[in-house]
Amino acid sequence: YILDEPSIGLHSRDTDRLIQVLQRLRDIGNTVVVVEHDEDIIKAADEIIDVGPLAGRLGGEIVYQGTLQNLKKADTLTADYIYGKKNIPVPAKRRKSKRYLLLSGATENNLKNIDVKIPLGIMTAVTGVSGSGKSTLIKTILVPALKKYYGDYSDRTGSFNRLSGDLNSIHGVEFIDQNPIGKSSRSNPVTYLKAWDDIRKIFADEKLSKLNGFKPAHFSFNVPGGRCEECQGEGIIKVEMQFMADVYLECEHCKGKRFKDEVLEVKYKGQNIYDILEMTVNQAVEFFSSGTSHSERSIVSKLQKLVDVGLGYIKLGQASSTLSGGESQRVKLAYHLSQENAEPTLFVFDEPTTGLHFHDIHKLMDSLNALIERGHTVLIIEHNMDVIKCADYLIDLGPEGGNAGGYLVCAGTPEEVAACAASYTGQFLQEKLNHL
Repeated sequence: YILDEPSIGLHSRDTDRLIQVLQRLRDIGNTVVVVEHDEDIIKAADEIIDVGPLAGRLGGEIVYQGTLQNLKKADTLTADYIYGKKNIPVPAKRRKSKRYLLLSGATENNLKNIDVKIPLGIMTAVTGVSGSGKSTLIKTILVPALKKYYGDYSDRTGSFNRLSGDLNSIHGVEFIDQNPIGKSSRSNPVTYLKAWDDIRKIFADEKLSKLNGFKPAHFSFNVPGGRCEECQGEGIIKVEMQFMADVYLECEHCKGKRFKDEVLEVKYKGQNIYDILEMTVNQAVEFFSSGTSHSERSIVSKLQKLVDVGLGYIKLGQASSTLSGGESQRVKLAYHLSQENAEPTLFVFDEPTTGLHFHDIHKLMDSLNALIERGHTVLIIEHNMDVIKCADYLIDLGPEGGNAGGYLVCAGTPEEVAACAASYTGQFLQEKLNHL
């Protein structure tokens, strides 16, 4: 049995149950292989294969294979976090807020007519076991209600009585989910962050471009001009198979280079436009950092945000369809971090730790804190205890899932929730907070 991140969307209480099921599968004679980041599942494994040392071009090696006991001696990021050489620190003090939103009388699905207060200007996590009502409260009621209040389009809003509080303290709501970025197959992280506009401008300013009359549009794969028309700038041709999955072949005309030969002859610091697309974000930041023009500084500033959220390993031209849900979510976060003068906004994240190693979660927390420092509010639906322990305020739903859920079990700082005997989240939080 091969399972890919089976702990996604599971509370720590439910992860314990999952581990028991996996061990039962093993005990009756099966082989179980799990691709996973969850600490409890890693600790429960008989054999650990750790891949690294880092991501992208700096990864791809087996850095450790063996038992949990011997992992202690290994020099890997996984070992460092599991054995406490590195950790995700609990904030020295919790931020407080006097401003808040109040959602009254939430009754959609299994919610039991609850009133929930959401503080503004700080980080709030919505917690609870699977099926306790978190998604219904935030995604089905709060986000659509706020979007309508701020004049934005939204789907149907779940059932509630009233939305009140300091609604004028923020100017809108952004729901950062794990859906792919961009609708087109040509969309990629560098176009999404608008850094490609600056790169095209740099190439259009080269001497050979001026001789040939090339404008920035010639370096776009979205419009005719400089792109290869055979594949329309995709570098690949899609062959539709009637009864099977579509097949993608390298474009024979441009050999996957996406642009016409005369456009590829234009070089900036010895690299053509295709070479730039093949760079990782880390390489591109290094490459453009030596420049002093406004465009170069703008490129570095935007791409640095991708590095800050832990995506330095992805390629600039990587199709958005090849990004995982967690990567897409972090590209969106990087985009919002690159917006300098944005109005105070409520950012809602749905399980942002999906697919993240402890080291990536560390970077993610830094980025979320950067949003708060700019005057925004962060609201997270989350099961990961490392994120929950770092929040300023918790809204814990439950106590169980389904019909036995939908109640507000407790709300307050992580320390206050840890002291609540009725909260499963509190029980697991005690261990994390007692590590101090």
